[in-house]
Amino acid sequence: MLNFSRSRTQPRSTRSLSLGGMDYADPKKKNSIVGKIILAATLTAICILMLKQSPSFSSPSVFSHHEAGLNHILVTGGAGYIGSHASLRLLRDAYRVTIVDNLSRGNLGAINVLQELFPEPGRLQFIYADLGDPKDVNKLFSENAFDAVMHFAAVAYVGESTLDPLKYYHNITSNTLGVLEAMATHGVQTLIYSSTCATYGEPDKMPITEDTPQVPINPYGKAKKMAEDIILDFSKNSDMAVMILRYFNVIGSDPDGRLGEAPRPELREHGRISGACFDATRGIIPGLQVKGTDYKTVDGTCVRDYIDVTDLVDAHVKALEKAKPHKVGIYNVGTGKGRSVKEFVEACKKATGANIKVDYLSRRPGDYAEVYSDPTKIRLELNWTAKHTDLQKSLEVAWRWQKAHSNGYGPLVAVAS
Repeated sequence: MLNFSRSRTQPRSTRSLSLGGMDYADPKKKNSIVGKIILAATLTAICILMLKQSPSFSSPSVFSHHEAGLNHILVTGGAGYIGSHASLRLLRDAYRVTIVDNLSRGNLGAINVLQELFPEPGRLQFIYADLGDPKDVNKLFSENAFDAVMHFAAVAYVGESTLDPLKYYHNITSNTLGVLEAMATHGVQTLIYSSTCATYGEPDKMPITEDTPQVPINPYGKAKKMAEDIILDFSKNSDMAVMILRYFNVIGSDPDGRLGEAPRPELREHGRISGACFDATRGIIPGLQVKGTDYKTVDGTCVRDYIDVTDLVDAHVKALEKAKPHKVGIYNVGTGKGRSVKEFVEACKKATGANIKVDYLSRRPGDYAEVYSDPTKIRLELNWTAKHTDLQKSLEVAWRWQKAHSNGYGPLVAVAS
């Protein structure tokens, strides 16, 4: 109920006039409210301006847009052995780098090293994501503006692939398809694909050229070839620039000792021969196991083309520089010289100064007798030639890192020489 009573002592200037059910406030009071609103809006605007000028304000990342004169490269598997070395080279050459890795095989320690070397804003970012998850892949490409992709991410052990082939087809073939689809959707026009000589299988003729028939004999090689086929089929009706690098057995590490190879302990039995040699030298394993002595080679052990990781990374950068729209380049990356496993073991003994115990066992499933490259095409077209071809010296460089990092990328604990 409305109360119409008025106090006779109330000043008239404070009354509101009522007409037809509407109240009309005193003009002075109305001006006061308007002033407060204007003041509040002004203060709000000032606060927003101050926030925008603050470094902590959530503004769009520099990685989310293209910048003239600066190429932004996505390195998949960049926390791994080869991917981390490639990232180091790209950063050194003034590229902007985004590393994506789910750390199932990679090392966060390698990322930390790179971040310490290149702390400047806008140079390097690490994104933890799984390329097998379409949501992760879409978010990765939606929130970043990439100029090119170097696709390293993959499981890569021949022996393991024979034991768990489905893992390899999912991780290599299916994930590559997902990356390619995202590139197409978001207009990323350059792909440098990390492939392998395992796609050739066991050719009848050496050395291997790019025209050698691809007849892989293990799931690792088969999965990589399937991924290559997908890329090649897509490229036929695309403007994409594609470079496929089929490389051979990778050894060595960063000459300045910043990065090295640190595989998961549970994967040692499937790892590279260099890792096994170093583990035997450090006493982690009782000796070195050479699997297969009855191959049709000079000494009965497998023959391989060992390429230093520094040379391999250089080939990737040259491929990136030479990539052209509508063009596909396929190159073998190797030294052109085969070395037997026995030769490798002797070089490792000299590099480490250790008398490594060697056990000779039966063949490993999925292995092939002899594989080495003909690097003529990459020399002529990309002006690339392997420079670090002294096997013992490459192993000495790698051993220096291993001695200083007996815990991988964990706390530094030196190993006695």
